[in-house]
Amino acid sequence: MLSTALLLGGFAVVGTGMVAVTHHETEARIAKNERDYLMRTLNTLVPPDTYDNVLHEDTIEVVDKELLGSPRPLPIYRARKNGKPVAAILTAVAPDGYNGDIKLLVAVRYDGTILGVRVISHLETPGLGDAIDSRKSDWIDGFRGYSLRNPDELGWHVEKDGGIFDQFTGATISPRAVVKAVYNSLKYYDRHREEIFSRPPANHEDERHGTA
Repeated sequence: MLSTALLLGGFAVVGTGMVAVTHHETEARIAKNERDYLMRTLNTLVPPDTYDNVLHEDTIEVVDKELLGSPRPLPIYRARKNGKPVAAILTAVAPDGYNGDIKLLVAVRYDGTILGVRVISHLETPGLGDAIDSRKSDWIDGFRGYSLRNPDELGWHVEKDGGIFDQFTGATISPRAVVKAVYNSLKYYDRHREEIFSRPPANHEDERHGTA
């Protein structure tokens, strides 16, 4: 009986160890996949030949519920070439989507013009509001080249509200939410541009405050 108990106990220890290892490997694989997807998206917005730093390492975290749509810290990725700022990719949330939050990346050149926008998560209605997703339509590319003052504030709405941006047939709420979030992101960038590029990366701030 004792030997059987020891044998079963051994199997339990080995089994637990294997589960722990598998769980760790799965988490690592998921993290790598998420990082790879993020880099592909960032490189879609900011061409790799325009910067020479590591985007996912040169980041800061900011909080601005009014302009960035979330009470939680959101990352800003910074692109530089030879140490000079090229662009910032802001993370923003449109909290007023039809089915909930719409999370965005908004890439802005140093001069304030938009390089591109991508929706990275949403719950909008398939076949209607989900046209905000670049995998469903090219509507999201319509922001490229615009800036905070081009068009003016009145232009930063969907056409139904007197602005210049298309809405979708049968779906106005989703594009309206995205247009507003992009405009607010530009406001945030305009107010904080120098701070965005001068702050040390988030991991350096952690080390400085002893929280690494």
